[in-house]
Amino acid sequence: MSIAVTDLRIEHGGEALGLGTPRPRLSWRLAGPSGWRQASAEIALDTASGATETVVLDTTDQVLVDWPFADLGSRERVEVRVRVTGLDGSVSPWSRPEPVETGLLLASDWQARPVGGAWAEEPGTDRRPSRVRRGFRLDAPVVSARLYATAHGVFEAEVNGVRVGDDELSPGWTSYDARLRYRTYDVTELLVAGDNVVGAWLGDGWYRGRLGFNGGYHDLYGTDLSFLAQLEVELADGRRVVVATDDRWEAQPSPIAFSGLYDGERHDLRLDGDGWSIAGADDDGWTPVALAERDPSTLVAPEQPPVRCTEEVAPVAHRTTPRGTVVLDFGQNLVGRLRITVDGDTGHEITLHHAEVLQDGELYRRTLRLAAAEDVVILRGDGPTTWEPRFTVHGFRYAEITGWPGEFDPSAVVARVLHTDMERTGWFTSSDPGLNRLHENVLWSTRGNFVDIPTDCPQRDERLGWTGDIQVFAPTASFLFDCSGMLGSWLQDLAIDQLPDGTVPWFVPRIPGGPSWEPIEPGAVWGDAAVLTPWTLWERFGDAGVLARQWGSAKAWVDLILSRAGEDRIWDEGFQLGDWLDPAAPPDDPADALTDRHLVATAYLYWSTRHLAETAGVLGRHDDAARYGSIADEVREAFVGRYTDGHGRTTSDAQTAYGLALEFGLVGGEEAQAGGDRLAELVAEAGNRIATGFAGTPVVAPALTRTGHVDRAYDMVLERSCPSWLYTVDMGGTTIWERWDSMLPDGTVNPGEMTSFNHYALGAVADWLHSTVAGLAPAAAGWRRVRFAPRPGGGLTHASGRHISPYGEVSSEWRVDGGVLRLTVALPVGTTGEVSLPDGTVVDVPHGRHDFSCELRAAVGAA
Repeated sequence: MSIAVTDLRIEHGGEALGLGTPRPRLSWRLAGPSGWRQASAEIALDTASGATETVVLDTTDQVLVDWPFADLGSRERVEVRVRVTGLDGSVSPWSRPEPVETGLLLASDWQARPVGGAWAEEPGTDRRPSRVRRGFRLDAPVVSARLYATAHGVFEAEVNGVRVGDDELSPGWTSYDARLRYRTYDVTELLVAGDNVVGAWLGDGWYRGRLGFNGGYHDLYGTDLSFLAQLEVELADGRRVVVATDDRWEAQPSPIAFSGLYDGERHDLRLDGDGWSIAGADDDGWTPVALAERDPSTLVAPEQPPVRCTEEVAPVAHRTTPRGTVVLDFGQNLVGRLRITVDGDTGHEITLHHAEVLQDGELYRRTLRLAAAEDVVILRGDGPTTWEPRFTVHGFRYAEITGWPGEFDPSAVVARVLHTDMERTGWFTSSDPGLNRLHENVLWSTRGNFVDIPTDCPQRDERLGWTGDIQVFAPTASFLFDCSGMLGSWLQDLAIDQLPDGTVPWFVPRIPGGPSWEPIEPGAVWGDAAVLTPWTLWERFGDAGVLARQWGSAKAWVDLILSRAGEDRIWDEGFQLGDWLDPAAPPDDPADALTDRHLVATAYLYWSTRHLAETAGVLGRHDDAARYGSIADEVREAFVGRYTDGHGRTTSDAQTAYGLALEFGLVGGEEAQAGGDRLAELVAEAGNRIATGFAGTPVVAPALTRTGHVDRAYDMVLERSCPSWLYTVDMGGTTIWERWDSMLPDGTVNPGEMTSFNHYALGAVADWLHSTVAGLAPAAAGWRRVRFAPRPGGGLTHASGRHISPYGEVSSEWRVDGGVLRLTVALPVGTTGEVSLPDGTVVDVPHGRHDFSCELRAAVGAA
């Protein structure tokens, strides 16, 4: 087998159009014979002028390799190729050329100003959106054209009557005052020599739409609704034409009467005006625009894929109610919106309502709180029409349609699934159908809550970037999807929104949180996202750049919480959420957990301080590594003195307390084993039911496994009574619930105000499914070394896991046959592995495919 470069990637992958850095990092994957190792890489840069520059790097690295050429300039387009040489002297062919094109890198590149409607509006209210446009003429054929576009609000651009791109809800949600993303579109094929029109639909989105609890707030970032764009065209005669948003544009009230992320959209098709973005379109109702302000230095290129429709789901069942409405079941709780094809009279109104669950056969909408989740379309009456809302998104499995004209045809409705279009990278399956469905539920909750930022509860009036939720879930998410760009971008906003003293907001981007969350106080688990989530991106994607960029934020957080803990190194003051949503907590007090919230806080004080020290080590900050490592040792000693009896018992005799103490390495040796034994006893005493909230859920099964109680971990994960993961599956759940008992055993909905059926945090157990059941986990940053350590149990006869790592696919598949475990593992070029069998055998392996077997009756059970 010859060596080959199979996949050259720029930064975080995807199309490298409109990059926001002059020095994009390069990664490549390799195919080659077993034992082959890279010794060097030659990188070629091909410029638009036909020149080629090559650089040879004496490196074994192949993930996020620094740009070895001079900085690229704005709008610069080049191609990059790679070939590699092995330690044996063999040389690969050149890779396929990969195009690289930068966006507008300098504030001075921008001529555009934000433009929108100039009519009077009432701030603080729901307002009718606008459309904007401009006609222009090109006197020669078009060679190349780029549209750089963003908005105060959300937008959808058109050129000559054709929609630009397939992204949704652009530019997404960032801390807008400091960072507003723009997107780069190749619109070469949409322009013509002669008359042209460029325009955009606008919607309030996160910028000025209603956000937050208890009715929320409007205009959090501004009162204007504006489009900001710069169309740059290269003509065949060598001229360059720039059409930027300015006072030559015009605006018109949109046929969308209202659009809100929580409440839905109302669209009057009678006002649509066919061809509004085509040359020669009607001028009625178009007026000069108002100009708004935007500091161009705050315009940034995206580091992540946009939100897109990634799947369409047809209804699996429908019924007509006695009221004449139609209730649809899509068979899957999802996030997106409906697309309908309908024919009706002019002025006929159709209303779409959405909900996650039914109760007594009706849409149960209390869990929406103050989100209307209602879309309305008024028909034009000129034949069959296909319609969906533009600037809203709902969390739902069920939909009710009111006003459908004539006989209903279920094929006329489809649910379009929307989320950040990340590459899927992780798969898991086993011989247990319930476990497989649980994993699917985790996958769907990730999709539904990764809508530009990592959110929660997509059905209700919240959908905020809760820091603690993603902190506990990031390892699972990073196995399932390449979320490196998305979470890296979100972490930049975390640092921006961090208070001067280092306090991390409960949710990012930060918005007013009302009396429950203001003023912002430092809280363990949530604020620790500043340290632990960058570390996860390093561990799973090998991205040291995110550690360097987030260093100041991470250090500020740790310094703050160390000051709160004081000289005794115990964090036992201030407001804490602790083990949030412990099933023992009453519905009206989710923080009232079995585990002392200050035990949780001090455990996290240690964990973040330890990881800050390790981060410093990666970054070569050796003095910081030594200092924070020493302080972490002091915190561990203080934790043991305050929260343990020195013989394995914790002061909170609860699953979360032992899980944190064991998984965070706060106790060791005989004390750790005694703690693991007690944890196993607690699980058994609970009838194998889970007794943890957000803080404890990721650590309990791993802690049991680590201390030789893998069978008890299986008992807990496979338990079917409430509370348990498979209880939710047996109750028909198709996503992870916010509460273990979001639906009660009698089929009614939990009365707690915070009750969602789509919330990923409790799905963090999937990381244990990957690492322990399938036996697949990283042992070095970026999966450069892989640990294969399957631990069969629970009556499973087979299981497998597959992950597309930065180096390529790693996989682990096992089957039990006559008491013998038969394991097959596979590694890509550039990696090595450690295989740990249940009988205690440990073997190092190079890349390639390897088979193993062992007698299970000799298994020791511990990882």
